[in-house]
Amino acid sequence: MPEPTIAAVILAAGRGTRFGPAPKLLALLEGEPLVRHVAKAALASSARPVVVVLGAHATAVAAALDGLDLHLVDNPDHAAGLSTSLRAGLAALPADTSAAIVLLGDMPRISAAHIDALAEAYRFADPRPGAVVPVTCGRRGNPVLLDLDRLADALAAVSGDRGAGPLLAGRADVLEIAMDASVAFDVDTPEALASSVARASR
Repeated sequence: MPEPTIAAVILAAGRGTRFGPAPKLLALLEGEPLVRHVAKAALASSARPVVVVLGAHATAVAAALDGLDLHLVDNPDHAAGLSTSLRAGLAALPADTSAAIVLLGDMPRISAAHIDALAEAYRFADPRPGAVVPVTCGRRGNPVLLDLDRLADALAAVSGDRGAGPLLAGRADVLEIAMDASVAFDVDTPEALASSVARASR
């Protein structure tokens, strides 16, 4: 099989209303905004290009990513749900992209090692799966790798405030790989951020 081309798409368009009035993705962890942690992890991985989908607070989030080698895409329909950002990010990828690793902008514990592990599992699988997902404590997490050819119809049909998870449910061509608890940790509330800060300080 030819070597697949694997890109990364970071979803950073949400309002983060559970976090409070301030933009969640701009909250600081170890002196840097949450979204910048995720972007730097993606850039340290083998995935290219790295696309970031902006929506709510687009100007401020873009400023938080200044100086990084990213392709920024605006999603004017972000209020219609996560699915619109997923489609906008995938549409911005080069036509020859085989697969995309979809990351959430509020998961600062994700590292390049997590991303590359998904990519390697996909590259060496025969036959190649429709998706590669991380699993921790028996539960699927994020990020997820999506084969853009196999999942084309499913991705085109996804709607509302849903990401890739529901469209993978019940599929027989999903490869699960064990990972640590980082793949299940996101920052939805100030308390979750405080937990991450406390963990980082230990």
